[in-house]
Amino acid sequence: RMKFSAWLNTASKWEDIVGVAQHVEQAGYDGIWVADHFMPNQDDTSGPTGEAWTILAGLAQATSKARLGTMVTGNTYRHPAVLAKQAAQVDIISGGRLVLGLGAGWQENEHAAYDIPFYTTGERLRRLDEAAQIIRSLFADDQTTFEGRYYTIKDAPLAPKPVQRPGPPLLIGGGGEKVTLRIAAQWADEWNVWGNPEILQHKGEILARHCSDVGRDPSEIKHSANAMLTMSDDPERLERARGAPGFPGIVGTVDEVKAIVQQYADAGVDELIIPNFNMGSHARERYDEFIEQVAPEFR
Repeated sequence: RMKFSAWLNTASKWEDIVGVAQHVEQAGYDGIWVADHFMPNQDDTSGPTGEAWTILAGLAQATSKARLGTMVTGNTYRHPAVLAKQAAQVDIISGGRLVLGLGAGWQENEHAAYDIPFYTTGERLRRLDEAAQIIRSLFADDQTTFEGRYYTIKDAPLAPKPVQRPGPPLLIGGGGEKVTLRIAAQWADEWNVWGNPEILQHKGEILARHCSDVGRDPSEIKHSANAMLTMSDDPERLERARGAPGFPGIVGTVDEVKAIVQQYADAGVDELIIPNFNMGSHARERYDEFIEQVAPEFR
């Protein structure tokens, strides 16, 4: 059974975020995801950007069934022990529906604007590796002591514990083949990356090789992919979508979209996550069309 989830735009007004979240949950979507950013990644940074973890806490009360997660939290933004504490509380509020999505961090303008150290790529990845270990231990153990290159904590408790035991699923986001996928192989319950089915197939095979290297069964790690959706019978709209720059997308008629989703399934994708960034005021309608006309064939 393939899962289908919605990725909500945190630039929207709070009432719109809640409304779409409740709508997609009622429509049958399995998960609701939000990005963890503080400002737009563009020259004009004046637009609104909601804060991910407070949004998730609100959605934990406003919804009742769908999984809730960050796509993904930037590790550089919060100390991993503080993040574990936040995540445990959201898992409690939601009744055990949290997925903790975690990545190395990449949006440089946020770091510069808020005076958050950006570090080198290698340093960010090594910090991610240590953070994953700390978070997993804090979730599972009564106390955690960790002495790493970047983080040191001593006899640290985490109480109350999250509802999910030994902790909410840890999703590692990113497609770096040498380091990020190795970190996912060691510590992740789930792994996510942007890309078409060919990319997912290729990187999934590399992840499996890393799993073999660390002595882990690759089937233990669920795979998810993100793709913008444009589904229509209007040739002009489809042509515009195919030529638009930006994120990878699924573009086509209903039958064409079904064929592409099947390719994702064949590539080992367990969950397909559809952002509403290009849907505007039609988000509910677009999500309904997909869940009613495409999703049933894969459930």
